[in-house]
Amino acid sequence: MRSFMLTGIRIMEMFEVPDPIIARSTDVLVRMKVVGVCGSDIHYFLNGRIGSQVVEYPFAVGHECAGEVVETGPGVTRVKVGDRVAIEPAMPCYVCDQCLAGRHHTCRELKFLGCPGQAPGCLSEYLVMPETSCFPVPDGMSYDQATLSEPIAIGLYSVRQSMPVEGRTAGILGFGPIGMSVLLAAQAKKCGNIYVTDRIDERLMMADASGAAWNGNPDREEITGIILGHEDSGLDIVYECCGKQEAMDQAVELVKPGGKIVIVGIPEFDRWSFCVDNIRRKEITLLNIRRQNHALEETLELLACREFDADPMVTHRFPFERADDAFRLVAAYGDGVMKAMIDFTGV
Repeated sequence: MRSFMLTGIRIMEMFEVPDPIIARSTDVLVRMKVVGVCGSDIHYFLNGRIGSQVVEYPFAVGHECAGEVVETGPGVTRVKVGDRVAIEPAMPCYVCDQCLAGRHHTCRELKFLGCPGQAPGCLSEYLVMPETSCFPVPDGMSYDQATLSEPIAIGLYSVRQSMPVEGRTAGILGFGPIGMSVLLAAQAKKCGNIYVTDRIDERLMMADASGAAWNGNPDREEITGIILGHEDSGLDIVYECCGKQEAMDQAVELVKPGGKIVIVGIPEFDRWSFCVDNIRRKEITLLNIRRQNHALEETLELLACREFDADPMVTHRFPFERADDAFRLVAAYGDGVMKAMIDFTGV
């Protein structure tokens, strides 16, 4: 089969590699249909690492995906040949202390698609996954929607962790795909006024169309002053979704005493900095988000019953043969991109 792999900083190449095979009775062979380009993929593309996770070249990235089941091991009961499936990229061990505590996303032996040292990614024509990572989707759901269930599940998990949100005020700093996923999930959970910031005007237009109470560009506007002019007591919750220190500084100013800052974004640096006086005097809760945990099924249900419209998130589409162009576009924040999809349906 063909596989697109990173071979250096900002370099991707197509390889012919052996077809994956079913090795365990619970394995499922999936023909890829759509792969989404995630911000974490771009970290590997631009920097070759995220923290301690360092790429050894060549390496296939990608973890947002959906496809069609073409073969199953003899022990598989969840899916069958011909099923359309969304893929949960996390593969926990189910037996460590974290798994037994229900924290499968912090499994001691976790393997994650497209994560160096754990598992090759899905930017290939075929993929083998355990059946526990394969979720059937209804006929009316598109492959795009099935693929978007992965980032939206992170948004839903972030909102779940910050509950209750009903009637509360919130800020979303950074309105890329994860920021939009947080907005959709917060709206589904009846959050009150939601204030959105981003440096890309096309994304702010999307936030406005998606029902944000206010949106602003920090390169042109004094964000904290304007938002606090609307909410003079401060915001109940601020979701940091861009991994930028200046956004974290704004979050500390915006959140009210006793409020929460939910850290969803992945920074390119190794250490956050905080004004100790502010976070101590306000007694701010800092909540870190690690991907998602037990949120994918509810996300698929919300998508299936059209609780929100995620389709506008997909702004660009590339054939598999041009996957490198998709990565370059997203890395450059070009053409107002929100989510770029790599399409295998013509392969």
